[in-house]
Amino acid sequence: MKTVNTSKRTNSSFVVTVPEDHIDVDAFNRPVTFRIREYQEPHKVAMHRHRRAQLLCASRGVMQVSTPRGIWVVPPHRAVWLPPETDHEVVSHGPLALRNLYFEPQCCGGLPQQCCVVSVSPLLRELVLHAVQLPPDYEESGADGRLMQVIIDQIHALPVEPLHLPLSDEPRLGSIMAAIQAHPSDQRTLEEWGTSVGASARTLARLFQAETGLTFGQWRQQVRLLSALEGLAQGRSVTVVAADLGYEKQSAFISMFKRALGKTPGRFFQ
Repeated sequence: MKTVNTSKRTNSSFVVTVPEDHIDVDAFNRPVTFRIREYQEPHKVAMHRHRRAQLLCASRGVMQVSTPRGIWVVPPHRAVWLPPETDHEVVSHGPLALRNLYFEPQCCGGLPQQCCVVSVSPLLRELVLHAVQLPPDYEESGADGRLMQVIIDQIHALPVEPLHLPLSDEPRLGSIMAAIQAHPSDQRTLEEWGTSVGASARTLARLFQAETGLTFGQWRQQVRLLSALEGLAQGRSVTVVAADLGYEKQSAFISMFKRALGKTPGRFFQ
């Protein structure tokens, strides 16, 4: 993807990169191509798409990948899988080192048809780090081509992690969602939100379930979980993150985190 740095910063001090096209992704006729990107400060890659499927990996840093239908937070040792022609933007709040692989659509049989965050095994991590150092016109019929096939085989076996926040374009839900994402510690009930957006609590509850597959409480907890992952990945303490998310007791925050991801924050980031 050829990019143009607009030299423009948002109000959040992000440097914004506006993708023009994916020239270097398709410059070589190979089933798998790759690209390395390094960002040293808060950065946003504006909404764009690729003809190929993409495995978006961060060897350093944490990123947030957004599509029109949801948000995925990608902490270290995870990656996000994007099917072909998926509109997406990438945001990082600190240094980010990307190691991305791009797959011809015909290579994607049996791979996920929806965006998802996957857990990257130590083996796959080393394979990706090795692959992105190959010449872009690597020998497809030789050892390098076989390495790419091993990577595809490994992706088939990756476990999907529950790091997705579904979104909705329903105006009332959209208003509530934007407010909670901006302030995850917001404790307002559906009744209180209903007063703000002009709908009954019952209507909002039904809309949340229909639009996201989650109850309002589950959706708000997912906001807090993903916000916690970003904060913890940036080195903030469990105590500070828990307080920022509105938890009066650190133990309650740790219990929520462990229920969702199967591990305490400390073990998760090991």
